[in-house]
Amino acid sequence: MLDNLDKIILRELQLDARISNADLARSVGLSPSATLTRVKRLEEKEYIRKYATEINRQQIGYDLLCFVSVSLQRHQVSQVENFHEAIQGMPEVLECHHLTGDHDYLLKVVAKNTADLERFLVHRLTPIDGVDRIHTRVVLSEVKSLSAIPIP
Repeated sequence: MLDNLDKIILRELQLDARISNADLARSVGLSPSATLTRVKRLEEKEYIRKYATEINRQQIGYDLLCFVSVSLQRHQVSQVENFHEAIQGMPEVLECHHLTGDHDYLLKVVAKNTADLERFLVHRLTPIDGVDRIHTRVVLSEVKSLSAIPIP
């Protein structure tokens, strides 16, 4: 169970994962060693899964952000596992979520341009055994994009 100090640590680390332990300790009001002990415990209990750098996708040439809905023909275990395995090998797929409702999966995909998107859809995604329907939406602008989880 998280106490208030753990929650403060998690909030601070979400704002700046590169914050020094000394600065984190100051913001929490603990000694650096007590703070480090708490951070290690949060990591061990998997409240903290990893530390990451957010890169501006457009600065490195990925001008398109897309959401692609995928429906499978059948929901046999072998088809689902095959799809999961294929998606793991596609670096342009940033996220893949298995859903309820009209579509089976929602993919968050980056592409350099429309030709790159077409190559991904036609030559990488469509040929996966069991894929039935694909619906693609291109993001016009990102109104809100956060990776931080609200911590009460």
